[in-house]
Amino acid sequence: MIGNTLVSRYQIIRHLGGGGFGETYVATDTHLPGEPQCVVKKLKPQFDNADTLEIARRLFDTEAQVLYKLGTHDRIPQLLAYFEEAAEFYLVQEYIPSDDLSTELLLGKNWREEQVIDLLLEILEILDFVHQQNVIHRDVNPRNILRRKHDNKLILIDFGAVKEITTQVIINPGQTQATIAIGTPGYIPGEQAQGTPKFSSDIYALGIIAIQALTGLSPLQLDRDDDTNEIIWRSQAQVSDQFADFLDQMVRYDFRQRYSSATVALTALKELTDQQKPGTLVISPHPPLNNSNLSSKTPVQKPKKNILLKLTIGIFFLALGTGSAIYISNKMNTNNAVDLYSKGNTLLQLNRYQDALEFYQKAVNIKPDYVQGWYGQGRAFFQLKEYEKSLAAYDRAIQIQPDYVDAWGGRGLTLSKLERYSEAIAAFEQVLKVNNDNTTIWNAKGDAFRNLKQYDNAIKSYDQALELQPDNHESWYRKGLSLQSLFQYENAVESYTKVLELKPDHTAAAYNLGNSLMNLNRPQDALRAYDQVVQYQPNHSQSWFARGNILVSFRRYPEAVDAFKEVIKYNSRNYQAWYSLGWSLHQSQRYSEAIDAYRKSLSFRVNNYQAWYNLGNTQYILQKYQDAILAYDQAVKYQKNHSESWYSRGNALVNLERYPEALDSYNQAIKYNPNYQQAIQAKEQVENKLTPKKVGWIILPNMRF
Repeated sequence: MIGNTLVSRYQIIRHLGGGGFGETYVATDTHLPGEPQCVVKKLKPQFDNADTLEIARRLFDTEAQVLYKLGTHDRIPQLLAYFEEAAEFYLVQEYIPSDDLSTELLLGKNWREEQVIDLLLEILEILDFVHQQNVIHRDVNPRNILRRKHDNKLILIDFGAVKEITTQVIINPGQTQATIAIGTPGYIPGEQAQGTPKFSSDIYALGIIAIQALTGLSPLQLDRDDDTNEIIWRSQAQVSDQFADFLDQMVRYDFRQRYSSATVALTALKELTDQQKPGTLVISPHPPLNNSNLSSKTPVQKPKKNILLKLTIGIFFLALGTGSAIYISNKMNTNNAVDLYSKGNTLLQLNRYQDALEFYQKAVNIKPDYVQGWYGQGRAFFQLKEYEKSLAAYDRAIQIQPDYVDAWGGRGLTLSKLERYSEAIAAFEQVLKVNNDNTTIWNAKGDAFRNLKQYDNAIKSYDQALELQPDNHESWYRKGLSLQSLFQYENAVESYTKVLELKPDHTAAAYNLGNSLMNLNRPQDALRAYDQVVQYQPNHSQSWFARGNILVSFRRYPEAVDAFKEVIKYNSRNYQAWYSLGWSLHQSQRYSEAIDAYRKSLSFRVNNYQAWYNLGNTQYILQKYQDAILAYDQAVKYQKNHSESWYSRGNALVNLERYPEALDSYNQAIKYNPNYQQAIQAKEQVENKLTPKKVGWIILPNMRF
C-alpha cells in the first residue's frame, strides 16, 4: 500500500497499525494546498460474495454517515471522505498528532484521584455527545484515547460500529450475524461479549481505565469476587470512599446496576465533585414516576378454555419441532467444525500455515462461537507473522471462553511480538493463575520484563522456570543476559557456564560468557570462550573479532592476523576488522599488506582518522614520506586536534628537508598538546636546523594503535 494513491487523491505514506478489522495508514491529500496529512482506514469485509458485499456496502454507508455526524465534536476526528475501491471500503479522517493513553498508563504507576477525575470528566463529556446521537462506542480502551499534542486534550477514536462492517456473515436471506464481538479483552463487559452492547458497556470500559490508572494494574491483573464477579481493587489504590463507590457503579457486573449512559454518569460525577467543594449543598431529585406500573382500566376479554388449550398444545409441538431442528443443526455444525479444525491442525504441523488458516476459517464460518477455530487462526497467523490478525483471533477466543488458558498464552506471545510487553505480562499472568507450572510462560514473562529493562523481575521469572525445570538451558541463558545487563558479571558467568554444561554448542551463551569474562578482566578465559564459539559456529564473525583483539593485547600478532581475516571472510565490509588487520600486519612487519588493509578500511569509513594516521605511519616506515604526509593531512582533516598526526607529519617533512612546513606542524602538535615533549624537542631541532649549521637526521614516527 505504501506509495499507492487511492481514488487519484490520497497518497499512502506510512502504516500506522492494523488487525483483523483492517489497516490504518497516514496519507497526504494531494488535492489540497500543502498536501496535508490525513488518516486512511481500510476496512476488510470477511467475505467477498455478492450478498455479503451488498450488506457491508449498506452498513458502510450508514456508519460513515454516523461518523460524519460524530466528527462535528471537537474531540472526535472529523470524517473527511469515504469511498469504495475494488470491493474494499475506505474512511478518510482528520490526522491528529498525538500519543495514545496507554503510554501514560504504566504498570506500577498510580495516578492521583484528581487526575483520574479529570480524565473521566473529559471522556464522559465526549461519550455524552456520542450517546445522545444514539451511538455506542463499543471499544473504549487506552489505545483508542489519544492526547492531542497541541493542547493536551483527550480525543476518542476508532468506533466499534465501523469494525462491525467487517464481521458480517449471512445466516438467512435478509439476516446477518457478526462473527466477532467488538471490544478489547479486559475492557469488554459480559453483555457486550455476548453481542448485546448497551450504553452502559461504554461506562464499564471507561471505569476499568480509571481503576487501571488508580491501581497501576492492567485490567487482567484485577481480582474478582468468586460469588458476585465484581472487581476487587480498592486495596490497591489511594482513593476516597465516595469516588470508589462511583467507580464501583461504573463497573458493575450486571449492566442494569451501572450508570445507564454517559449523561447519567457525568451528572453523578459532577455532583460528587461539587460535594467535595466546601459550602456546596446538593439536593438529589426524586426518582421519576414509573407509569409502567399503572394498571389499565380497559377490560381484557378472556379466551375460551378450549381455544386456549388448543393454542397451548400447538405452541408446545411447534417449540418441540423447532428445538429439535436447532439441536440437530447445532450438532451437525459442531461435528463439521471439529473435523475442519482437526484438518487445520494437521496442516499446521506440516508448516502449511496458509492452508491451515483456510480450514480454521471454515470452522468458524460454520460455527461462529467455536473457540478452537479462533484459537487455531491465532496460531496460524502467528506463524505467518501477521501478529495483529493473530491477536484479534486470540481475543475472539477469549471473548467466547474467558478461561481459555492456551488462548491467553498465545495472546501474550503475540503481544510480545508487537512489543506491547506490559500487556503481554498481564496475559501471561492469566495463564499462570491457572497453570503455575508452565515453564514456557515463565520464560516468556521473563523476556517481556527484560525487554522493559526490568531485569530484576525478569530474573525472578527465569528462576521460577528453573525451579520447575532446572536443566532448561534457555532459562539459564536468559537469566545470564539479565544479570549481564545489571553488570553482575560473576553471576552471569555462572549462568552461561551452566548453559554450556547442558548444551556445549550454545554459541550465544559462549559468546556472552566471553564478553562477561572480558568485563571481569579475564582475557585468557574469554579467549577460550570465543574459541568454543567458533568451534561450533565458524562463521561467528563477532567472536573472531573479539578473539583477534585479545591476541593483539597478548602481542600474538600473526594469530591476530588470522582471526581478523576470518572476520573479513564472513563480513567483508567490516571496516574495523580491516583496520585491526592493518595494525596486526604492521606489527608483524608486513608493511605493504598493512597499507592495503588500511586502504580497504578507509574505503568503507573514509572519516576514520586513526586509520589515516596509521596508514601514514606504515608509509613512513617504508620511507614513502610524501604518501605519509598525504595520509596525515587526511587524519587532521577529520580530527583537527590530533596532535600525534601533526607531530608525525612534521617528521615526514623534516625527512624531505621541508623545515618551515615541519616547524608549522610541530607548532600545531604543541598547540593541541602543550606538554608534548617529543614535539617540543623536534621543534627545537628544526629551529636549529634553520640556522646556517646543517645537521641531517632521520626521525621515526610515534606508532600508536
